[in-house]
Amino acid sequence: MTNKKTIAIFENEPVRRIWSPKEEKWYFSIIDVIRVLTQSPRPRKYWNALKTKLSNEGSELSHKLGQLKMQAPDGKMRETDIADTETLLRIVQSIPSPKAEPFKQWLAKSSKTC
Repeated sequence: MTNKKTIAIFENEPVRRIWSPKEEKWYFSIIDVIRVLTQSPRPRKYWNALKTKLSNEGSELSHKLGQLKMQAPDGKMRETDIADTETLLRIVQSIPSPKAEPFKQWLAKSSKTC
């Protein structure tokens, strides 16, 4: 999909992202975003519960998600859910967090850099 992988930093926290030259946009690790916004020790579990909740509410968000292999903190390449900026903004709106608004502003800026 890409030739550019990188880590972006939000409030000293890493957020994995990957550039798609074909689509000319960034895709971000949803698990990383959940971890940053919620400070949850189990962001994957939080994300699974949020996906279920959104699906039960009739959201078609899951159709806009993808998975790519990204390097995990342990150095191994693992499949992780990803979303582009537009989809990620919709996910962030569903997370009650005081960091949501600053994150949205950061996301808008970091999505422009490649």
